[in-house]
Amino acid sequence: MAPGMSLDDRQLLRYSRHILLDEIGIEGQERICAGRALILGAGGLGSPAALYLASAGVGRITLVDDDTVDLTNLQRQIAHTEARIGQRKVDSAREAMRQINPYIEVDVIARRADAALLDELVSAADVALDCSDNFATRQALNRACVARGVPLVSGAAIRFAGQVSVFDTRCDAQGERGPCYACLFPPDAPMEEVQCATMGVLAPLVGLVGSLQAVEALKILSQTGKTLRGKLLLIDALDTDFQTINLPRNPHCPVCGDLHPHG
Repeated sequence: MAPGMSLDDRQLLRYSRHILLDEIGIEGQERICAGRALILGAGGLGSPAALYLASAGVGRITLVDDDTVDLTNLQRQIAHTEARIGQRKVDSAREAMRQINPYIEVDVIARRADAALLDELVSAADVALDCSDNFATRQALNRACVARGVPLVSGAAIRFAGQVSVFDTRCDAQGERGPCYACLFPPDAPMEEVQCATMGVLAPLVGLVGSLQAVEALKILSQTGKTLRGKLLLIDALDTDFQTINLPRNPHCPVCGDLHPHG
């Protein structure tokens, strides 16, 4: 749906439960339908995020992942099925998304994203979702988002622990900028890679984190509510405990510390 276009009768019916929300309404849904989302990763986090953004009507979704569907993925990566084992994850996820909502555009890129590709993709997005599983990729996506002034919705999950945040360095109404991912995790800090392939992860936990990423992305696109900008939501699924901590911006951050304010 192009900016400025109105919802047709079928869209009004499809998205009626959003439109009934005073905080979203028709205008907010039109913004969602005109929105452009970039999702990096089509696995445990990317699956629910992609399915919910598709069902919500985000107009153009770009999905990036270089992996193929494996039997071990099916315990948690709900965009994929046993019938699609061996397929590229982006193709499998696109099929699932289009089955839910055939009226959206889904672009897929089946390659590992480098800095140049991320900069190109972020420049064409209104919001980026980090559903990847390695530190270097997260840092590269963060740098692209800071450079382009695009809000980044970050999620992670391992074992029984999850976290979600929004990194948005654009100026708010008070002229303040939020922290970026590198303010929390400096690029040069020693970081031990932990992956569910060796550590394990509770299946619905990734669904919870990915769904929360979709919630934050939809609030950004519809311009409603208060996001997790400047906050980190910590989830302990084993003890069913949720904590939110404040994240200060690091004025000496090597990525955003000397950034000129975005309008």
